[in-house]
Amino acid sequence: MKKVILLGLTIVLFMACNQQYKRYTQNSPEIETYKKVIAAYENQNWQELVTYYADTAKIFNNATKKNAQTVAQLVAQNKQDAALFSSWKYVPEESEYEMVVTDKGETWVNFWGLWQARLIANDLLYEIPVHITARFMDGKIVKEHGYWDISKLVLDLQTFQEAAPPKTKTAETQE
Repeated sequence: MKKVILLGLTIVLFMACNQQYKRYTQNSPEIETYKKVIAAYENQNWQELVTYYADTAKIFNNATKKNAQTVAQLVAQNKQDAALFSSWKYVPEESEYEMVVTDKGETWVNFWGLWQARLIANDLLYEIPVHITARFMDGKIVKEHGYWDISKLVLDLQTFQEAAPPKTKTAETQE
């Protein structure tokens, strides 16, 4: 009888250990969703991109809470940025994804990647390491934080703006 009870307790203990919720993984539905977010961004498919975000999502790309963007503002900014480049993408071999569940039960997907883009103004290729973390609720992104250093790119853009000839008034714009 003792052996039966001991065997029963062992089985219960084993099953309890196997039913633990994963707090860290590199395979999850949320990661697959975030891979689609990255692909939509790379393809400039803004209509698809917004489907992965909750209507009330807040985006903090190199920004503090007071400067958060809405999804509509994110798309508008991305469209404006896309006009500056002849191409952009994340290098697949440099892309890593992980999902974590915090002590508070929040689900976050972390992405590390190497962004490559060719600037139209000088035809130079820029490579910028990126880290983005996105909080998911009910399958949608509700909060996203992105961090990258674009200082070299900004300096080059400023140089081109300073070197551009001043705009002159045409007969139609003069009054």
